Amino acid sequence: MSTPTPQFELSNPPKDAISSIKFAPTSLRLLVASWDKNVYLYDVSPGENGGGERLLRTFEHRAPVLDVCWGEENENENEEEVYSVGLDWDVRKINLSTGTQTVLSSHSAGVRSISYSPQHKLLISASWDSTLHIHHVPQTPTSPLPAMIPLPSKPFSLSLSPSKLVLALSSRSLLIYSLKSLSLLSSQSSPESNNQSNTLELEPWQRRESSLKFMTRSVACMPNDNGYASSSIEGRIAVEWFDPSPESQARKYAFKCHRQPSQQPEEQGVDIVYPVNALAFHPVHGTFASGGGDGFVALWDGVAKRRIRQYQRYPSSVAAVSFSGDGRWLAVGVSPGFEDGREGGGGEGEGVVGVFVRELGEGEAKGKGGK
Repeated sequence: MSTPTPQFELSNPPKDAISSIKFAPTSLRLLVASWDKNVYLYDVSPGENGGGERLLRTFEHRAPVLDVCWGEENENENEEEVYSVGLDWDVRKINLSTGTQTVLSSHSAGVRSISYSPQHKLLISASWDSTLHIHHVPQTPTSPLPAMIPLPSKPFSLSLSPSKLVLALSSRSLLIYSLKSLSLLSSQSSPESNNQSNTLELEPWQRRESSLKFMTRSVACMPNDNGYASSSIEGRIAVEWFDPSPESQARKYAFKCHRQPSQQPEEQGVDIVYPVNALAFHPVHGTFASGGGDGFVALWDGVAKRRIRQYQRYPSSVAAVSFSGDGRWLAVGVSPGFEDGREGGGGEGEGVVGVFVRELGEGEAKGKGGK
């Protein structure tokens, strides 16, 4: 007889909507960014009797925080750093031990996304000023200046694979950059140069039109470096592969999800369509999780084109999801679904803001075609 898979809710959650959650690469520490102008650092390691999670500290910002990411995990905790961006327009480095915040660069509008590539030691931010900022980290006196790459329209979501940067734009277009090319080109500007703006013109490796008819909400790269998934405000997810060959491109597909039957008697047979706010790939099995405005989280096998399972409805719209580095834990951030114009969230507990952490059972996130 199987025992229920444990799930617990973090105490001391953010006081306003959650914008991003990220597990550390190799530990059970969790970063949570919020519209309440704070970044929260939790340790969600279970205690001997369960419930061992605790809030380690918070880092206050001048404006709502829209995204956060980990840098290199360091054995010396005094040197460990994470990065944040938001509506203060700045790209910030946060020392987890001292709480010291350092501005690495400033955009000219809100910054939507930040991500770190451990393979290339690059920190990349994407702003509503329609630019990318490329930082070489750790920064030293001889490090290249942050580089700025103009974009054709506003970025909505950013994700990195080991070799690629995938950027979803407001114009229903997707840009795919080579991280190696970004690293080489951006490293050519030294602190001694007079080009203080360091604006670079770099043609993407690929330009694609979105397979989704409506605005892209999220994009996530496959951990095996083969492709990516994207989601839209209109309850759909697309799965695509990087390989530009006709055979590989013929494999791409899109499917409907996060749609619930209307409860109104006059709307029998009508589905309410919710935005798919969040995507995250499992680091081991290559399956992926989606979180929607309907308050549900589902696991999908993108290769077999099948849903693996759907969890019980959460008390609000799902805003963010993240797998732990070993794939054993799934964190889910929920917030009211105000972002798509509705009143309240996807469940009965309208207005609930919280973070839930679920321990995944053996094979719970394994694909249907897995051996």
